[in-house]
Amino acid sequence: DYELCEEWGHLYPVPREDLISLHREHLLHLLEMGDMEKALQLLQRIEDPGICLAISEQSLDHHPNLAASHFLADYLTAHFYANLTTARRNEIQALYMGSKVLLSLPELSCVNYFHLSSRPLLMLEQLLMNMKVDWVAVAVQTLQQLLAGQDIGFTVEDIDSLLSKYAEKALNFPFALKEKRS
Repeated sequence: DYELCEEWGHLYPVPREDLISLHREHLLHLLEMGDMEKALQLLQRIEDPGICLAISEQSLDHHPNLAASHFLADYLTAHFYANLTTARRNEIQALYMGSKVLLSLPELSCVNYFHLSSRPLLMLEQLLMNMKVDWVAVAVQTLQQLLAGQDIGFTVEDIDSLLSKYAEKALNFPFALKEKRS
């Protein structure tokens, strides 16, 4: 049905908002089905870059599943980086990094941390508080690779500071040792 509507849109004038809505719903449907290749082909068929940007951003704002969010954040960064405001750019890059970290963790755990996908530092802190040390190691390594040369509102130093803070708390004893009397 989406493809029929798309063909109809080539033959007859369709209002811009309706065209954006059609393509957005089609894109979200393809991403839900896990067909990233067809989703990419759909975006490449759209000739107007303004419409393509609107479709991609609106689709991302619908908070699709993890893989779809990662795909859309990657696509927006790769194709429309210059068209985005600095704040939006940072938001999308943070989502890209957060989703990349989640995709590197065990699949069953992703559900518990998905709501933090746009806030990688908070996700890292949550993993630390939940004592998921092995996962923290993977997350830190992934973030360090992704942060190389990037400016998205936090740095490797922020990650180091967070790790130091929790390492200090781990060594903090809540009671005083009593002296032995001879």
